[in-house]
Amino acid sequence: MADITKARKGQLIRVLFDILIEHPDGLHASEALATLADRVKLTEYEAGDFDSGGRRFERIVRFNTIQSVKAGWLAKRKGMWTVTEEGLAAAKAYPDSLKFYEEATRLYWKWRKAQPAAIEEAVGEEAVESSAVITLEQAEEMAWKEIEDYLAGMPPYDFQELVGELLRAMDYHVAWIAPPGKDGGVDVIAYNDPLGTKPPRIKVQVKRNANSPRIDVTGLRSFMAVLGEGDVGLFVALSGFTKDAEYEARQSHRRLTLLDATKLVELWTTHYAKLDDAARRRLPLKPVWFLAGED
Repeated sequence: MADITKARKGQLIRVLFDILIEHPDGLHASEALATLADRVKLTEYEAGDFDSGGRRFERIVRFNTIQSVKAGWLAKRKGMWTVTEEGLAAAKAYPDSLKFYEEATRLYWKWRKAQPAAIEEAVGEEAVESSAVITLEQAEEMAWKEIEDYLAGMPPYDFQELVGELLRAMDYHVAWIAPPGKDGGVDVIAYNDPLGTKPPRIKVQVKRNANSPRIDVTGLRSFMAVLGEGDVGLFVALSGFTKDAEYEARQSHRRLTLLDATKLVELWTTHYAKLDDAARRRLPLKPVWFLAGED
């Protein structure tokens, strides 16, 4: 990174934040990096490739987002990058890119020194650690993209069955799964006991298409309209939900839970041991260990 000045690092990260602020629901890392590359003129060094492969630009940016993540300004989850409320405030407080970067770096070191047994480390050691973090980050993004594509390519009825299998693994009793071609606003009905005598009744709507727009307030209210008194709603959408829809769900008097792809897979892995072999074949997953560096 010796060929990149602090001012240049600040410029890249500040423009990246401007891009992400334009997408309050978050942006996939690959899309954010591609947009950034279009907005800034890359130097010959940045546009070049490492001997081991891969363009320097992407790794430079990833390396220099670490400060913003530890400062609490940038959230990364399953390849999705989102500016936090603290990040929005910082962007307003530090319009100058260099000052923005320096403040993020100051907060990073404040965080680091507060860690147990924290010690001052040589720059080379810090670079090795950060390299491990970036390697893990990229590996997680690649793995998650494969999982998303796999789920998005699943036939709609099979995806409903997957949700039903998850509910069974969570000790719910699935009474009904909508047959293919039926779209009445409810795709799965489940209960707390085999006979359905113990409330509440769980009504589930399932939206598989990950390439569709995020579910907005209008889409959420359409589902809420089919929930009766004593019903609990579960809305599963691979595309996710807008922030307004998430707020609506939190404020609603209806008991309503939203599951995007990330939360769905997290529940799947949490309850994986309780899935039978047939259920596991619907979404077979295997953990892999990486040298993660310091969190």
